[in-house]
Amino acid sequence: MAAQHRKQNMTNPVFQLDGQWLTKLCKNTAPTHDNDLLLAALQAQNPDYPIRLARIGAEWYRLGGIVDRQGKRIATDLVEWTERTYIGCGKNLQTLMDHALEQQLIATRQIGNTLHFVVQIGPKAEQFIQLDIDKTNEIADRWLVSKHNPPDDLEEFIDPLYPDTLDAFGIGTARYAYRRKTDVAIFMDEINKHHPLEHPVQRFMDDWNRSSAGQKAVLSDDWVIRPFRHTGRFGEQQINVEIINTQQKNLPQLDDINGKKGLPLHQLLSRFDRQAGYPFAWFFYMLKGAKVTANSGVAVFKDISSDFSYLPERDIAVLKDWVNTPYNV
Repeated sequence: MAAQHRKQNMTNPVFQLDGQWLTKLCKNTAPTHDNDLLLAALQAQNPDYPIRLARIGAEWYRLGGIVDRQGKRIATDLVEWTERTYIGCGKNLQTLMDHALEQQLIATRQIGNTLHFVVQIGPKAEQFIQLDIDKTNEIADRWLVSKHNPPDDLEEFIDPLYPDTLDAFGIGTARYAYRRKTDVAIFMDEINKHHPLEHPVQRFMDDWNRSSAGQKAVLSDDWVIRPFRHTGRFGEQQINVEIINTQQKNLPQLDDINGKKGLPLHQLLSRFDRQAGYPFAWFFYMLKGAKVTANSGVAVFKDISSDFSYLPERDIAVLKDWVNTPYNV
């Protein structure tokens, strides 16, 4: 009921967050364990639109900078420092290594997670804003140059396979960094312009809108998107998108439902939907390849095409279209 009430009251979107303001907010907000200060600041800026932290992404890392043994900052960008100092050393790798060893330089790395905040601004699946903000910590845990496994080239100097590690220590405090704001409906319109057929993620959203799931639940309560770049067949850079489930619910595994028909099959699907929190959930998990295999959709369609009828007409239409033209996300 709460989801339906929210959808009914968000048909005239006026939600706005300026990128410059978000950048400043992230810079001036001290990270907390549960990110409550950041969420409160976002909410205060947009009191009419509930904002929530939908997902904390998996931990990632990237190269950081350079410090000395006392933790004093030498450089903020390891790559830039290496390339510049390499030139200063007459492009002699050994001279560069000797310098790093003599100064006892230590490499740092950035460890972080991406926080995905969402706010629903309309009744349709794609009508939500997604804010992606990185939460990072800088740590020092290896010598810049290994005495035991010296690098063979500049690339290995920058990112060695076998570094000499040391007891890790933090550099400074954790911080937030604004990554992007995505108006999902507008973004999907742009994505679709570059695809001869409907993009699978757009079809996922369209199927959600016309199914029982779209009548009872809000897609952004359980799903977010991840825009990414990839290289096309001719080497060109393209923007693409995937959809990601945000929930950690204890759902049953529907690996193989062959042999189940009628009431037992209906009960199995109903149990899955009940635990997921909305009707026809098994279908969307199947599209993602999570918990439900593709042969489940075929089995259900065969079942309801015979003597059994336990899906609403709107869901039968979605399932039939999928059987005729399968897709996944």
